[in-house]
Amino acid sequence: MKKIELSQLSDEELLEMDKNNKPSPLIDAFFIGFLFGIVVYSVIINSWGFITILPLYLIYMLLKKPKKYEALRHEIVKRNLK
Repeated sequence: MKKIELSQLSDEELLEMDKNNKPSPLIDAFFIGFLFGIVVYSVIINSWGFITILPLYLIYMLLKKPKKYEALRHEIVKRNLK
């Protein structure tokens, strides 16, 4: 989410988003490991294609998730809500 979008939200909406978007590092680490295993398996059987590209994209999205949460936390601290 962009900072422009976060700055346009009300205080209640920001707090609700914060409540619903708590990071779960253990679950994220499990999924990243599982998807990495799929990529390694597809490389071992010499299959470059959708089976390799999709997990790489999903790993990228899981790694990008904490940056969105950090922007949300920054906006909450900026407004002195917590």
